[in-house]
Amino acid sequence: MMSVPIQSAAANEMAEAATKFLESLSPDQETMATFDYLDGERIFWYYPPLNRHGLALRDMDEEQRELAYGLMASGLTERSYDQAKQIIDLELVLGPLEKEEGRVTFVRDPKLYYFTVFGDPADSGNPWGWRVEGHHISLHFSIWDDKIISMTPFFFGANPAEVRKGPKAGVRILADREDIALALMNSMDSSQKSRAIIYDEAPWDILTYNSSKAMLPAEEGLPASRMNGTQKETLMALITVYVSQVRSDLAERKLSALKEDVIDGLHMAWAGPVEKGKAHYYRIHGGDFVVEFDNRQDEANHIHSVWRDVENDFAQNVLREHLLAYHVI
Repeated sequence: MMSVPIQSAAANEMAEAATKFLESLSPDQETMATFDYLDGERIFWYYPPLNRHGLALRDMDEEQRELAYGLMASGLTERSYDQAKQIIDLELVLGPLEKEEGRVTFVRDPKLYYFTVFGDPADSGNPWGWRVEGHHISLHFSIWDDKIISMTPFFFGANPAEVRKGPKAGVRILADREDIALALMNSMDSSQKSRAIIYDEAPWDILTYNSSKAMLPAEEGLPASRMNGTQKETLMALITVYVSQVRSDLAERKLSALKEDVIDGLHMAWAGPVEKGKAHYYRIHGGDFVVEFDNRQDEANHIHSVWRDVENDFAQNVLREHLLAYHVI
């Protein structure tokens, strides 16, 4: 029996999940949930709470919500799916905390997460994509025929990063990406650390922010080529935390490519004290691969983290190459 190619399986499962979700919607709901693939809406993304385009969980019935979550699950591992659900549920912790502190901010509502499909998942001849977005979640996948052509930007955040009181006290949804990074930095000698630390203070947010194209200076910090074997393994473990958010079959291909072709050119850059509980930031950058992490806001208890592809966020490089090959004279 011929095995199904990894890309084909992923593309088929996403298309099936998206189709089931769309078929469950009323005409009005479908209008809210769908855009053309090339609509400019597809490359707008943002991670605070705000009014978004797409169909919110609030405006679905229970069956539709299950199908929406099924679409989200089609791109994630079981662990990252659970993290996404925890981030959504964290709104129920954050809302009362802000009220207790007398802060008037945004409505904290776990039903204000929006699901959007771009293009037609049943049309294999043209690209299509899907997005899940709300406070501290922004997921973007693009598919063409039997291939996943983009999986980024991929954003997870958490506020509070560590729940410090109440029934969920001690919960740290994104602990690994902070703890492994601190372990790597604390394994460095003084020379390595002085090169890795590029700013004395952490910036207020990730530097690529919500730009449609990640714009960064040349690689800064300590290159992996200047790390020892154990440090390289720790760096790779940290990278794996981000890449393995996507379903395992896709993550394994990406990680293999990074290990074979890119690892020595990756740079670890840090800002702020190398100490948990103090505001800090880091970036892993090499070529088109970028990860950013920031924990400065709310007394260093509020995480923003993102994995990006400089040239191919939103499949822009794939589409550019296609246009040059077939549509430009």
